[in-house]
Formats: sequence, structure tokens, C-alpha cells
Amino acid sequence: MKYRVRHLTEYLYGAPVTLCYNMAHLLPRDTHNQRCLSRRILVSPTPVYQTEGEDYYGNPTFYFSVQEPHKKLAIDVECYFEIEQNDLSNQLTLHGLTCGELRQQLASASSTELRMVKEYTLNSTHIHRSEELANYARSCFQDDIPVLQASMDFTHKIFEEFKFDPTATSVSTPPEQVLKEKRGVCQDFAHLAIACIRSLGLPARYMSGYLETLPPPGQEKLVGADASHAWFAIFIPDLGWVEFDPTNDLMPNEQHIVTAWGRDYADVTPLQGVIFDGGDSQALNVSVDVQRV
Repeated sequence: MKYRVRHLTEYLYGAPVTLCYNMAHLLPRDTHNQRCLSRRILVSPTPVYQTEGEDYYGNPTFYFSVQEPHKKLAIDVECYFEIEQNDLSNQLTLHGLTCGELRQQLASASSTELRMVKEYTLNSTHIHRSEELANYARSCFQDDIPVLQASMDFTHKIFEEFKFDPTATSVSTPPEQVLKEKRGVCQDFAHLAIACIRSLGLPARYMSGYLETLPPPGQEKLVGADASHAWFAIFIPDLGWVEFDPTNDLMPNEQHIVTAWGRDYADVTPLQGVIFDGGDSQALNVSVDVQRV
């Protein structure tokens, strides 16, 4: 399947910004089943300096600096992808490593890969392990349950017990509050899942990207109706990182497009930086289109 993704970000300031430095996680990365065919990024006003790089997690980064006064900053990214379908049909039944066996392997950490993976069992900016979070997921991740089945059951549990509500949370809402109020958005559900899994001693990471959404039958798709998406992945030896989407109760396949991954949202924030001046107010507009080509 081939996709075209356009992500337009606009900042409107109450007064001119005289200088800004920014880093963006908006460029795509290649994965085992995803390949970027082409990409372009346009910034307005034109940066005096820009460069591409790679962060600690291997995610593509884009740095730029605008040094002329501006009341509007626009970052327009367009990418073309080719995504191969994963064969997920047999994974749940063919791989029998249990949660207890995975904990034992992590405890011994006999390989470099397992030692590196243990980083994803620790606290991070938005995620802190707790007994409360562990208790919520404990029944799914019993020692004798296969890790894949446990992860799918837990994904379904979040999907069934939580309500999607874009007004209920903010980027800084902790998983404990999401657990208490039983509502949030994809980022919250990913953070909650990761926090619970780490609280049980297992490695989980945050996945950021896009999701193709289809309109109801007989209706046209609205321009700009798509949005960034978030889900989680759990590490399983021999399989690597296996992804789950609790917002949609499924294992991501060809409709999920990956841009970055890390410990949590703070590692893959789409745009972050420093501005000078700009007044007391600013407005953010984001438009995302995901189209099959």
C-alpha cells in the first residue's frame, strides 16, 4: 500500500517573534515493513539555518532557525510511503513465550539486546511506575500467560473500559489520572499501557505516527480530518518490538505509519523549541491528510 501524508503546522503569535530555534520529529523513518519513497519539508519564513539529523533512538530530526521577525510560523511536510502488510494472523498462537519467562530473561540480561531493552522498563518524563498501575494490568500479565496474548488482552481491556474524549486531558496528564477518569485520547491510552506494563517489569515503548482514517460509507473524506496517532510496542525476544493500538483494539498493520518512537511523548514531540518575544498569546493549528496513492 502506498500513502501520501501531508502534515501542516501553523503557529500564530500575538506579537512578532524575533528569533526561534526548533527541532521537529516530523520526518518519516524506515521500518521492517515501511519505506519512505520521497519527502519534502518547507518552513515559512525561510530559515537562516536548517539541517537534518538523527536522535538517540534513530528517529529522523529536522533542526531550523528563523531569525527574521514573524507573527506566523508554518512547517509543511509532505511524504510518500510504501507499507507492506504484516502477517499477524499466526503470531498470537505460534509464539508462546510467557510473561514469567520474559521477566526471567530480562533479569539475567544475557545479551546486549536485552540489556538495551531494559531502558524501556524504567521511568521517563511522562511515565512513572507505580503499584496502582501494576495492579490494573496484573490479571492480564500473569506469569503463565504468553506475552503476545497478554498484550492483546490488555489492549482490548483499555479499549472496552475507556472513552475517547479529546477534551478530558492535556499533554501533561499523568497515566494515574487517565486510569481514574477512564477517558482520554490515543496518547493517553498509549502512555497508560506503557506505564502499566513497565510497572510489571516488562519493556514497552511509545510509537508516534499517523493512522489512515476512512469516512463513513457514501461520504467524502474531509481535507485535514486526519491527525497524528500514538500506540505502544512491547519487546519480545525472537520477534522484536510488537505493536498494539489500544485506541482501536488491534495490532497495527498497513494503515499505521510510523514517524518516531521513544520512551514516551517527550522523546518524539512533533515540534519543540525556543522563541524570543511573540507576545502573551499564541495559537496552534495542525492539519493532517493521509491519502492512499
